[in-house]
Amino acid sequence: MRSSGKIAVLLLAHGSPASVEDVPEFLLHVTGGRQLPTEVVEEVSRRYGAIGKSPLTDLTLKQAELLALEIAMPVYVGMRNWHPFVAQALAQMQADGISRAVVICLAPHNSRTSVGLYRKSLAQCADPELTFDFVESWHDQPQLIQAFAQKLTSGLEKARRESGKQPPVIFTAHSVPERTVLDGDPYEVQARQTAALVAKAAGLNENGWSFAFQSQGVSGGPWLGPTVQDTITRLKQSGHDQVFVQPIGFLCDHVEILYDIDIAFAEFAQKKGMRLSRAESLNDSPLLTSALAQIVRSRTAAVAEAR
Repeated sequence: MRSSGKIAVLLLAHGSPASVEDVPEFLLHVTGGRQLPTEVVEEVSRRYGAIGKSPLTDLTLKQAELLALEIAMPVYVGMRNWHPFVAQALAQMQADGISRAVVICLAPHNSRTSVGLYRKSLAQCADPELTFDFVESWHDQPQLIQAFAQKLTSGLEKARRESGKQPPVIFTAHSVPERTVLDGDPYEVQARQTAALVAKAAGLNENGWSFAFQSQGVSGGPWLGPTVQDTITRLKQSGHDQVFVQPIGFLCDHVEILYDIDIAFAEFAQKKGMRLSRAESLNDSPLLTSALAQIVRSRTAAVAEAR
């Protein structure tokens, strides 16, 4: 019988290929084994090649390390689509005698296309002595909002110094198929709530920011918009010559930021005669660590009170 008091944290993330050569295998994990057209694989490989390497895994492991120091508890990392896989993390937790884990997805907005799939991945654990306290969403966690607002404020200050005026802000989150939210998925509402809370915390008025969905897919019917490109075009038509982007749907740098925003959207804006800049990602932000720590402490305190 395992000790009932051995508690840990499990952070779940999407995962990212270690190299461009790993992209084909990585995409098979993403699609559940379904082969994608050659041109799609080549395009994804090109994007990873353009940024050199995605830092997602290294940054996620760093976030786990910082959290472990903050809460003095073991913190494990499981990736859904690449090493270290969720199954590997679960096996290590069992070997270490963990009896209960607070599970946090490093995607604070709840959608069945992300958080729902992370929850399903826990079914790989057949150990009845390892139980999970799964955090469904944390999109409005106060310290998370402060973390984004801090990055936004410092980024806007830099943009003002360089141009002499404050650019309009576009908050972004990864798009999902429209059919997802039509079925009652809370993702869109939560993403927009986060944007509004960050805007308020940073002192933006309602005319100073917009919200857009980025990185739309090409399959599964229509995807949520407006797109970033359409929003940039609208701002240009309104007389703006610069724009500032903050992706509030992501917690660290990876291909959707380093390629989609820094390369593709920046080039699109340039062709429109606009300059695009963005907020730094949270990455190893102390406020992000504090947000995660507060979630863990509240969950463990609730269990202690229930005993």
